Amino acid sequence: MRAVRLYAARDLRVEEIARPASPERGWVTLRVTAAGICGSDLHNYRTGHWISRSPSTAGHEFAGVVTELGQGVSDFVVGDTVVADSRFWCGECDACKAGRTNVCRHLGFIGEVCDGGFADFVTLPARLLCRHDHRLDPAIAAMAEPLAVALHALRKQAVPNGEPVLVIGCGPIGGFVALLLSHLHDGAVLVADRNAGRANLVAEVTGATAVTLDAASIRTALNGRPVLYACDATGDGGVLKTTLGLLSGGGSIALVGISNAPVELDLNTLVEMETALIGCHAFVDELPEAVALLPGLAPQLERLVDAQIALEDVPAAYERLLGGGARGLKTIIRIGKAAE
Repeated sequence: MRAVRLYAARDLRVEEIARPASPERGWVTLRVTAAGICGSDLHNYRTGHWISRSPSTAGHEFAGVVTELGQGVSDFVVGDTVVADSRFWCGECDACKAGRTNVCRHLGFIGEVCDGGFADFVTLPARLLCRHDHRLDPAIAAMAEPLAVALHALRKQAVPNGEPVLVIGCGPIGGFVALLLSHLHDGAVLVADRNAGRANLVAEVTGATAVTLDAASIRTALNGRPVLYACDATGDGGVLKTTLGLLSGGGSIALVGISNAPVELDLNTLVEMETALIGCHAFVDELPEAVALLPGLAPQLERLVDAQIALEDVPAAYERLLGGGARGLKTIIRIGKAAE
């Protein structure tokens, strides 16, 4: 079968490898139908930050069809259409036992600690699968995982009804946060990105208002009303400092971006303004809810897709995306039935 495997930083190869062996007890084999390229995939490729085994088949956002069941699996049958939970948790640490699997002490991710979904077939623990309607386009189903990440950020921050929210960074997670806010929140949504075209696309698709990251632009968009709540999907320390200066006191900033460097903050600003910083990591139990939302969001999600490519095109797509060549938010790999 074909697989996209990461060997080291900047060393990504499309190779022919053996299909997975029959699944172990509690595991399931899938034929992958579609997968999404995540910003963390690009980060790992560029830096090697999370490489713990080499080579490893990349990809943690994907959908597939169940083709084989290991012993003891009773929740699924062959032919089920499913999406994968990206998180590989231990189930034994204090956090897992308390239900906080997203902060498992030994947490890893599919595509890093085990082979992922950029392949014709993949084998995973059945506990990581969530069934979806077979009528759903696999390209839409493959966006369930990042949608769950965005949904977790909304649930974690819990912005009061009617309050405006500023979303900074219109990549996939920031764009999906804006999309969910437009459906689930009754306050104004503002979006900002250094790429004005991308901010305008998210605004057009979601009904949000595109602004620049300055007080005058935000004041105009809200007719002078203050904004207390923001979601930062950039992970950029400079952007975070700027955002703190734009918010009125008593609110919060949800942090969902990956940072590449330490961030220095004046803690007195947080104290004096009573602004909370809320770390939002992956998701806990939001994946089924995200899957349930997919059919209703499908028309908008389709408009946010940057490109649909084949497995063989993944290395070139990585370079294009790292070079800023994306027009939309999410590149989808169509895998289909060719391997059979």
